[in-house]
Amino acid sequence: MKRRDFLHWTAHGLGGAALASLLTSDGKTAPGEAADPPPHHPPQARRAIHICLCGALSQVDSFDYKPELTRLHGRSLQSSERPDVFFGQVGLLRKNDWDFRQHGQSGLWISDLFPEIARVADELTIINSMVAETSNHTPATFQENTGFRLNGFPTLGAWLSYGLGSETENLPAFVVIPDTRGQPAGGPINWSNGFLPARHQGVTMRSQGTPIDDLFPARDLGPDADRATRDLVASLNQQHHAQRPGDDALAARIRSYELAARMQLAVPEVADLRQETLATQSLYGLDRPESADFGRGCLLARRLLERGVRFVQLFSGGSFGNPRINWDGHENMRQNHGQEAPRIDRPIAGLLRDLRRRGMLDDTLVLFTTEFGRTPFTQSAANVVGTGRDHNQYGFSVWLAGAGLRHGFKYGSTDEIGWKAEEKIANWYDFHATVLHLLGINHERLTFYHNGIRRRLTNVHGDVLDEILA
Repeated sequence: MKRRDFLHWTAHGLGGAALASLLTSDGKTAPGEAADPPPHHPPQARRAIHICLCGALSQVDSFDYKPELTRLHGRSLQSSERPDVFFGQVGLLRKNDWDFRQHGQSGLWISDLFPEIARVADELTIINSMVAETSNHTPATFQENTGFRLNGFPTLGAWLSYGLGSETENLPAFVVIPDTRGQPAGGPINWSNGFLPARHQGVTMRSQGTPIDDLFPARDLGPDADRATRDLVASLNQQHHAQRPGDDALAARIRSYELAARMQLAVPEVADLRQETLATQSLYGLDRPESADFGRGCLLARRLLERGVRFVQLFSGGSFGNPRINWDGHENMRQNHGQEAPRIDRPIAGLLRDLRRRGMLDDTLVLFTTEFGRTPFTQSAANVVGTGRDHNQYGFSVWLAGAGLRHGFKYGSTDEIGWKAEEKIANWYDFHATVLHLLGINHERLTFYHNGIRRRLTNVHGDVLDEILA
């Protein structure tokens, strides 16, 4: 068939219209909304899961092995520099509270805090040299998600929705699964669209109970009444929008109702975890009381990605100021991290194993981040070995897994006690630039014009961490 005949067929033939619709729903012909639409180069990944730990994971107790801390345990920090810590209390150095061991063929050092994740060490790409610009929880979490310490900027998920769109018409491009115990500080700001069109904000979905509030009518309607109601609402919306051209919030609200109508069929199916085998449920830890909660979120995330959702974000930990529901181990590290780690360890390891056996890890990114790390010295009075650790923005660990990465690989390092990043220092701009690169996006080309500035996720910074790429 010649090109002219094909275009005529698709424009006027019923079969061609059906084909165009199917191709669009598969994400094959959907135009990019960005001024310079991706992909800018062949992508290694086409979707991502971001696991975000609220409250700050201790790198020296998890993924950054510092044997020197054992030798120096109970001694003062030998530095002429006064540590700039959040609460200003610099106690004595404290050894790691969990033993470290080498795992897998790669020999990566991972502590006994995460025994199940350690068993999939060869899937991980660990960055031990991350730094942040603040040690204050809320702005640090904003920067982790948006690249900026102030609110009002689009999150990574919103940028991906804007640049890549969704591969399904029945579910949002960007879904957020908060911790069932509470939302992070700032709540929905952490999955905001910022100044991007409103339809790119994250849609929250619960892993337990009713997935989405108000998705269904308060009472059942017959099919005729339901259809008539939808037709009337669509007509009124069209009139309302015609009178207010350029109203982005209104357009997004109308689209959200249209999407909600399609989600009435898609959401109950995707959220029904009973469709999974008992073996799969056990893989995610649903049969264990300590891990069932987060395990449901991880399993739901996999099911969402399978059905075309572009970016799923899971939060571990709720609001700050309550150490019982997040990773903020100021007072007692063993108690705090010892409570939080079993909640997520088996589910995350199960997620990686499940993605690998299904072939999904070949085109999926898994991100595991925390807003900053914790100090190798205790948060206590001078000359006291306390039990807790303060905030530490100068050196901490994150990891990635999946498409396009060097697996079983460690990048960068902190000093001998795990306080400050020293070798191959990486910041959030570099991290975000690398994630976008793996998804086929040049971070300097995905932009949005706002208030006289051509804005981007990485501001005016960022270098792709080429060394971690396969």
